[in-house]
Amino acid sequence: MYYDPVETMDRNKLEKLQLVRLKETIANAKATPFYAEQLADISPEDLTSIKDISRLPFTTKDDLRSQYPYGMLTRSLDDFVRLHASSGTTGTPTAVFYTQKDLDTWADLMARCMFACGCRKSDVLQNMSGYGLFTGGLGIHYGSERLGMLTVPAGAGNTKRQIKLIRDFNVSVLHIIPSFALYFAQKVQEEGFDVRDMPWQIALIGAEPHTEEARRKIEKMMHIKAYNSYGLSEMNGPGVAFECTYQNGMHVWEDSYIVEIINPKTGKHVEEGEIGELVMTTLTREGMPIIRYRTRDLTRFVPGQCQCGRTHRRIDRIAGRADDMMILKGVNIYPMQIEQCLMSMPEVGQNYLIELVTEGVTDQLKVKVEIKDEYFVEDMRVLQGLQKRIAKNLCNEILLTPRVELCQHDSIPKNEGKAVRVMDSRKK
Repeated sequence: MYYDPVETMDRNKLEKLQLVRLKETIANAKATPFYAEQLADISPEDLTSIKDISRLPFTTKDDLRSQYPYGMLTRSLDDFVRLHASSGTTGTPTAVFYTQKDLDTWADLMARCMFACGCRKSDVLQNMSGYGLFTGGLGIHYGSERLGMLTVPAGAGNTKRQIKLIRDFNVSVLHIIPSFALYFAQKVQEEGFDVRDMPWQIALIGAEPHTEEARRKIEKMMHIKAYNSYGLSEMNGPGVAFECTYQNGMHVWEDSYIVEIINPKTGKHVEEGEIGELVMTTLTREGMPIIRYRTRDLTRFVPGQCQCGRTHRRIDRIAGRADDMMILKGVNIYPMQIEQCLMSMPEVGQNYLIELVTEGVTDQLKVKVEIKDEYFVEDMRVLQGLQKRIAKNLCNEILLTPRVELCQHDSIPKNEGKAVRVMDSRKK
C-alpha cells in the first residue's frame, strides 16, 4: 500500500528524524554568506526539539532575489547539475539549484506522491505540462519514471495531438494544469469523442490554486478522478504535498520538510485548523537549503490522522495567497472566493477573468464569465436574468456587487501555462 516505509513512521520517531536533519541543514546552510549572517547566533546544538525552529529567522522571496544568482549555494558550482528559475520577465528572478542527490530525492518524493493517489508501474502517464525552467514538467517526468511508469512527454498545448497520444498509447494518468483541464475536456467533446470512452483514469492537477468546485467540474467533465497537489520551486517543485486516494487534505512529506502555519501579520503560529501562511524548511536538500521560507500561500492543517494510515500531516488546498488579496471599497476579496462561486453554477463554462478598473474616481470590479453554449441564448431577458443571478451570488460571497459580463465559450484568451485570472488596471 505504501511506496516508502517512512510514510507510516511513528510520529515521535518522525520528529526525532526531523530534528536531526534540521541540525544538519543549519550546519550546511551556514556555508552560504547569507545564512552565515542570518544564523550567526544560532548553533545546531542549541535546538532540542522541532518547536525550536521558531527561534530561526524567516527567509523571503526578496532574500532569494538579493542572492541571485549564486549566493544561496552551499558548494562549488561544479557540484550542481540543474537549475530552475521563476518565469518573471521583469525584475530579478529567483533561481533554484540541484545537485544530483537533490534531483534523486525529488524524484523519490514525486514517485511517493503518485503512488499515494493510485498510480502504479503498469500505468502510462502523459505529461501535458510545460517543460523548461518551470519545475512542474520535469518534476513530474522524473517522478513518473522513478515509479516505473511509461512516460509520454507531450508538453503543453496542441489539443488534437494530445488526444491522439492518449488514445494511441492508452494513457491512464494525465498531468494537467486545472485551467487547461477544463478547456481540454470541452475540446475533446468538440472533436467528437466521448470522455467516457477515453482510457484516462487519474488526473494529477496542480501548479495553480483551484477550488474544490473546480476540481469537481474537472472530474465530471472528464469522467476522471482528479488529485490535488502542492509544490513550489523554492522547495524543489511539485512533490511537496499530495492527496492520497481518500482526498482529505494533502500529505506533506515531513521527512523532507518542516511545515509551519503562521499569522502572516504577526509571524506567530496559528491555532490548529486555522488558516494562515504556509512556512517551509527543507531537510534533505544539500545544494541549496532554505530555512523557514514564507511561501505567501494560505492554508491550514487538517486535524487528525488520515484513514490511509500515513502519519505525515496534511494541509488543506491552498485558499489563496497572502499577497493576492484585493481591497475594493474597503472590502477584502480573494480571487478564490470568486472562482468558488462561479464554478458551483451549472451555466458557467471553463474560463473567467477578474478585472479591476477605475471609472472616473471610483474603482470597480468586473467579472467576465464564459457561459456554456446551451445557456448563451438569443433571448436577452434570459441572459439578463442569468447575469443578475451570477452578480447576486457573487455579492453574497464577496459582499459587494460586481459588474458581470457574459461571454461566449472560448472567447476569453487562454494561456498554455498558469491561467491569468486577475487584471488590475486601476489608476495608482
